[in-house]
Amino acid sequence: MHHPASKPPFDPSIGVSPNNPCPFLRGLVGEGFVDGGTVPLNTLSQTIANASGETGLMKSWARIQVRGVALIANGFSHILKSIRSGPQLDELRGGPLDKRGAGSRVLGVDGKVNEDEIARLQSFGRTYTDPDTGSSEPGLNAAEIKTFMRENLKRAGSAVRWYYPVLMQFEWPVLLKIMGKGTGKEDRYLSVADVRTLLNARQFPDRINQRILSQSLLSSCALRFRWALGIIAFLFATALVALVAVAEFPDQVRAMLPQKGVLAQLLPPPLPKLPETTAAFWLEQNWSLEDRHWFHHTSQGTATFPVPYTWFMALEQPRLRLFSRPGMVKDSAYLERFGFIQSPQSIKTDATTLRSFGYANVYDTTQPKSLSTDWSQVENVDGLPVGFARMTGVVDPATGRREEDKIGLTCAACHTGHVRYKGVDVRFDGGPAMTDLKKLESVTGLSIAYTLYVPFRFKRFADRVLGPDASDADRNALKQSLKATLTFLLDWQKGYDKTIAGKKTWDGKQQKDTEEGFGRLDALNRIGNQVFSQDFALSGVKGFEKNLHAQDAPVSFPPIWTVPWLKFAQYDASIEQPLIRNAGEALGVTALLNLSDAYPKDRLYRSSADVTNLHWIESLLAGPNPYAQKKLGGLTSPRWPSQILGDDWKINPDRVKSGRKLYAKICVECHLGPVNDPEFDKEFPQESVWSSSRWERIGDEMVLNPIQKSVTGMGTDSAQARVLEKRTVSVPGFLDLNPTRILGDQWKCTNLPETTSTEMPYSVGLMAIVDIVSRKAMNDAQIPPDAQKRWWGARANCPNPGPQPPDPKEPGPWYRARPLNGVWATAPYLHNGSVPSLDWMLRPAAERPKKFCMGQRAYDPKLVGFAVVEGERCKTGETQFSTTWPDGTEINGNSNLGHSFEGKGPPHKDGVVGRLLEEEERKDLIEYLKTL
Repeated sequence: MHHPASKPPFDPSIGVSPNNPCPFLRGLVGEGFVDGGTVPLNTLSQTIANASGETGLMKSWARIQVRGVALIANGFSHILKSIRSGPQLDELRGGPLDKRGAGSRVLGVDGKVNEDEIARLQSFGRTYTDPDTGSSEPGLNAAEIKTFMRENLKRAGSAVRWYYPVLMQFEWPVLLKIMGKGTGKEDRYLSVADVRTLLNARQFPDRINQRILSQSLLSSCALRFRWALGIIAFLFATALVALVAVAEFPDQVRAMLPQKGVLAQLLPPPLPKLPETTAAFWLEQNWSLEDRHWFHHTSQGTATFPVPYTWFMALEQPRLRLFSRPGMVKDSAYLERFGFIQSPQSIKTDATTLRSFGYANVYDTTQPKSLSTDWSQVENVDGLPVGFARMTGVVDPATGRREEDKIGLTCAACHTGHVRYKGVDVRFDGGPAMTDLKKLESVTGLSIAYTLYVPFRFKRFADRVLGPDASDADRNALKQSLKATLTFLLDWQKGYDKTIAGKKTWDGKQQKDTEEGFGRLDALNRIGNQVFSQDFALSGVKGFEKNLHAQDAPVSFPPIWTVPWLKFAQYDASIEQPLIRNAGEALGVTALLNLSDAYPKDRLYRSSADVTNLHWIESLLAGPNPYAQKKLGGLTSPRWPSQILGDDWKINPDRVKSGRKLYAKICVECHLGPVNDPEFDKEFPQESVWSSSRWERIGDEMVLNPIQKSVTGMGTDSAQARVLEKRTVSVPGFLDLNPTRILGDQWKCTNLPETTSTEMPYSVGLMAIVDIVSRKAMNDAQIPPDAQKRWWGARANCPNPGPQPPDPKEPGPWYRARPLNGVWATAPYLHNGSVPSLDWMLRPAAERPKKFCMGQRAYDPKLVGFAVVEGERCKTGETQFSTTWPDGTEINGNSNLGHSFEGKGPPHKDGVVGRLLEEEERKDLIEYLKTL
């Protein structure tokens, strides 16, 4: 090979191997610019880039392209040899660059030119004016060359391989770019005469030689330096593109990453976009405006979030911003995307402000009297959504040290619902929320991490928490506290993952979390994990990670209207005692709790649970005893909002009459008569709930003992019912937690399971520990003994004995059937939220959708439930409910079977509760259910 600077005159005697089928490479060899055998990559890439006439970055890009093609020129098995020595130009025949008859066929396998094929090439072109001489000559422009290549592929037929069109982009179009005449994109052409000369004589036009000769080849050292700069520039550009992508399109970037990988977990979970709201209405439910707002923001004594209140107010959303600052986590519009409902800072404001939050509308004509004067109105000074509460006067239950204010969720966070119809938001208390608490937990942890490690964020955070004039020592102490919080969260998650990976379910399957998603929560398992594992860890007691259980039995948030007057509340009818029910919920959403023996004994079981507020919440929900007046008070179920939403929501009275009769035949067996339909009581007095034998006197109160049905007979998912039946826990001996003794002595419970002071079923262990914590909280709050007795009431804290009277046809475990008042507002249906509408509920179970998306509240008034499409692709941020994993196996807790209407019965097989309903019957029954 000759160096370009000293290239001798063209020597036609230089031989070119027939196994080099590339016209341009043949020219380089024939002109003496490169050897006909092995050519180093640097030499080849520089020479071709010089010949291209490109400059600057485009020339660098040309070199990169050449190197890429040259690496595979001899086949993929020769890549390492090509890197080390260079491609072998005399061994290209039969390799990836050889199209084996699917190309132009101008050059034969013997290296000789076929003039007939030259003529064929010319037939695809036309006559052009040579810009150098002014004479005319045949040639082909870019469009004509594309046509020529397409026809070549057609001619080759089945011999064409998928990559041939790609290779062609590195042949004739490149030849046009390098050897073409003319400057414009459309008038630039490849001279047929130049092609003939190149193929016959292996000779370039002089202008190409001059390009090569005018530019010397760089030394190896200079090349390495250039490559180093190029790599640095490439890495910088890649990092910049990645940064912009993460900052501006985090949801799309996360979707492209492995969802369980580290990188995906460093990005915030996607959230649904907020639909436009044209109007909002809170439905009237027998609460005054003061009652409602107090319920929305009063503290239960919980510190759900792992940071003080002021920290939460100062945290920024875990998003990167290049040219602006991210919003705050506390922003109401941001928290709405997790499913929460906006709330005003105060109800003591003007009507226009109240109306914008939906508060004033229902009170324009009526204002129910407040149900109590016991509590003082709470303020929501930071404008947090419904369900967020500030806990003040916090004292560490172990040390007695005064703590900063905490932020926690109250029952309104999960038991306040809303639906949306054509831009109108209809809101109601006591209904199931559409929140996704798992995503909020993830965002809180990420926000802490971003605050610590994203530049400038900690300074802004510290300025908000401590003030801009805070000392360096105070800022450093704040950072160390924030790091300790993050370390605890990360270590806890690692420990959880490791523990769950090594545990089996009660029936021998590998434990695995079931996605809760929007509108669902595995409350029972979460409470168990909190009380019997994390609270031990927070108390400094090690070794009880073994009590953890996968969150694999999620349920839809249950409605809580009427619940105070039901003997058993939970889906599985597991708790009778109201205070135990409410205090257990408070512990589950992280009331502070001391379970350590490292402090004085009187501090054991001390907590931050606010039993006074818990008692008031229960009183507000309950109202006066309904049995005597045959009417529910307290929080009543929301009525179908036809007066708000227009013609699509109008009730058909004829269908209601027919539906009432169907209800009396089909539904009363389990759900009893409706609690809010006097017409039903008149027409079917024998079925009236107020004359039912299921009312029981307990102490001074009459409570309704709901029907309990076997999980087997109902055919519905058994996961939630199995939690308290099968889960067991261990506790340290110093707690002296013996449920048999505690529940037996205190409540005279009988038929208790066998326990020891360290090993016990989760069910009675939870009942016992909540009992002790509640009594401790009452004493610490200095509640007088007579008031304590009234607050406890006469309902026992004992395990549910099952259906009363006992029924051998209904073996445990059981689910209870609640009254159906307000059922229209409780979608999705079944305890695990697996059926999106009443229309699906009243069909054969096999017809129900197996997959649907949740996250929006778009409501269908005809189907009475959520407007979903089976198998649809979820929009950004929505969660998909599915009965099966991608491999087709069933997801624990997600069965949508049971409670089916099919066949002719009775008798019915397991899982079937009624005969197949005709279309009109189903419409009639749905219309009646709307009125309850």
